Amino acid sequence: MDWIAKHALSLTILVPFITCLLILLVPPERKSVIRVMAAVATSITLLISLWLCFRFDFAKGGIQFEERLEWVPLAGVSYHLGVDGVSITLVLLTAFIIFTGVFASWTIEYRTKDFLSLLLFLVTGVFGVFVSIDLFFFFLFYEVAVLPMYLLIGIWGTGRKEYSAMKLTLYLLLGSAFILVGMLAVYFLSPTGTFDIPELLQTAKFTVEQQRILFLMFYVGFGILAGIWPLHTWSPDGHASAPTAVSMLHAGVLMKLGAFGVLRVGMSLLPEGAQYWAPLMGTIAVINIVYGAFSAMGQTDLKYVIAYSSVSHMGVVMLGLAGMNAVSLTGSTMQMFAHGIMTGLFFALVGLVYEKSHTRDILKMGGFAEKMPGIAVAFVVGGLSSFGLPGTSGFVAEFLTFWGVWKSYPWMTYIGVAGVVITATYVLRVVQKVFLGKRPEGYDDLPDARTTEWVALVVLGAILIITGVMPRLLTDFLNVGVHDYLKLLGKV
Repeated sequence: MDWIAKHALSLTILVPFITCLLILLVPPERKSVIRVMAAVATSITLLISLWLCFRFDFAKGGIQFEERLEWVPLAGVSYHLGVDGVSITLVLLTAFIIFTGVFASWTIEYRTKDFLSLLLFLVTGVFGVFVSIDLFFFFLFYEVAVLPMYLLIGIWGTGRKEYSAMKLTLYLLLGSAFILVGMLAVYFLSPTGTFDIPELLQTAKFTVEQQRILFLMFYVGFGILAGIWPLHTWSPDGHASAPTAVSMLHAGVLMKLGAFGVLRVGMSLLPEGAQYWAPLMGTIAVINIVYGAFSAMGQTDLKYVIAYSSVSHMGVVMLGLAGMNAVSLTGSTMQMFAHGIMTGLFFALVGLVYEKSHTRDILKMGGFAEKMPGIAVAFVVGGLSSFGLPGTSGFVAEFLTFWGVWKSYPWMTYIGVAGVVITATYVLRVVQKVFLGKRPEGYDDLPDARTTEWVALVVLGAILIITGVMPRLLTDFLNVGVHDYLKLLGKV
């Protein structure tokens, strides 16, 4: 038990990875066994994540649960893990999304073994990014998280899946190129020649010009995955073509990798560069908010509505980062969690509606609430959080973000709040078109969610309400983490 406690972060990486390998040994026709193995693995990672949260020391702050093993000392590479108040909430987010994603994908029959093994391999990379505090392993796990998306969309996707998979891969490889060049520049410019982030924070002294150039590289590189305008066009196509669990991970977690990368690598290592580019970051963020909201309002494909909604909500995340004060950063990081849960719920619901009605065209829907009351209620809960109704986590996140940004850039707040009004418009439009009104012919036998699907809907919906009513469950962690980043930015 003591060994487990000391290596809890490694277990978040190893459990899905080892299960991925074990699934490959199971005969493909034993689908029920494969599904149970995936469910058990994701349940274990969720329990580990919850244990980490309960053991987190708020008084101590900083990096906790550290593990370090020198890997290539001559090159300054070490297997160095640790979490702060921000990253531990993202580890928990990932655990919830992959846990519910497995249950939401319980009915996948085509190459179930390959699908679930790739899904677990992807989430291995996601956990690795959030717990790594060595740039080499951070980048390694980042690529592990991104590359399986091509196969998951290209094989199990729908519509223009090959086009969407290739477009996503090319965009994200472009972002990876910027990150890799920036990372190597940081390594060679540091006096000690190390990839270790805590050591770089203590020893690296970059000039103002170097910081401005390097931060821009990291912002573009990570920003592509975060869906920043105008480098966002891969995202809606990727969301729309991906299978349900992949869409949940894609929007719920992978886009957060980009925003987290900007915070952990860009803003912490290059604070003067971050402050120089903050007005540009904020301007692009408000474009994201408004452009994404208007685009969502104009869609008739239900999955594209949610996809463009994610572009808009990630604008709120990036806007909070640009505010660079305690309130805006707390709001931004809370929005990472809130949007991750909300969009995971949305994509699970869209997948269920499509599976049962065989259409995603909202103009061909109507009156589904009578036959799918549970799905309708879950969609309303997600929608209320999406446009920030009090009592949901979306309200807390957006309120803190806009309040904090108003202190730095009031005009950005006004535009951002206008985007929230547009969000309410398209969410209510979707609810009215899909679940209310007269039901078209041919939809008299629509079933509601199955038992396994209810697991995903109830867990995600409950989190949105619980963290909205009791936001300190998250903000106590986030305040500790944000304080550490503010010290690095010279704001404390």
